[in-house]
Formats: sequence, C-alpha cells, structure tokens
Amino acid sequence: MQNEIFENNLKLIDSDLPEICAYMILEYYKNGTALIKKSIDVLKEENPLHYDLSYNHPYYEYKIKRFLSDCALGLYPSKIWDGTADATGGYIIVSKEGNVLCYHLFNRNEFENYLINNSRFETGSTHRHDFGKIYKENGKYFIKLNLQIRFIK
Repeated sequence: MQNEIFENNLKLIDSDLPEICAYMILEYYKNGTALIKKSIDVLKEENPLHYDLSYNHPYYEYKIKRFLSDCALGLYPSKIWDGTADATGGYIIVSKEGNVLCYHLFNRNEFENYLINNSRFETGSTHRHDFGKIYKENGKYFIKLNLQIRFIK
C-alpha cells in the first residue's frame, strides 16, 4: 500500500486486512467482482490466506464487516484511526426510494450485515491520485489501483 497511515489503520483493525483488501481489489479489477458480498464468497472459495476453514469460521466476512463498519463510523485513509467512532448512537441511511433505515449501535450485527450486502467496489477517477498509472520503484514495476467502496444504487 502506498498510504502508510491507511495500511496501519487496516492493520489496527486486523493485521491481515491489507492483504485481504489487496486480494479483493485484484479480484475486482481482474474478474469484475464488484459486490462486496460476492468478493467475500470468492475469498472463502480461494482462501488465499490459508485459514483453517474446516470448522466454517467466517474469517473473511468478519474482518471485512469490521472494516466497513469502521469506515462508516469514522475511519479515513489519511487520518490515524484510534478506533473511536464518530457516531456513538446510531447510523441513518436513506435509500434511493426515500426509505429511512436507522441502525442503533445496539444492532451492530444488523448494521454490519447491511453494509456487507449493500456495498460494492467502484473504479476511481483516472485523473485523481494517478489511478491506473504504471510506475517503477526499486527496479520493479507497479500499477496504481485505488480502493473505492460505495453503496449499491
């Protein structure tokens, strides 16, 4: 990751999260898997981190739920995250149809399930942050890919 603060924020949530996000981004750009829920299914199937899935522990889903929840509650890529949520009572979401969905933090599981089922990857602007550019660093070539997540419309 190019942004060390964001990488450290991810590691604070879970030390494997930078690698998990990298696999999800690769899956998105390689195979077009935009839905977060579908991306988690691919992770479970491929199991790139070689977790013991024989007892059906939801490693990938659990870690991504925490990530999405922390993003919704105040985590920013360029600001050091200390785990303190900006929203302490709840979260209000207004759907495209105008329906108001209210999640109290007492309903954290329901809130996190909403985030998993209603989020997707999106391609960032090619004009911002040099997205899509190939660059050379220490004799190796890299391509800049951005992590951008939005609600499903």
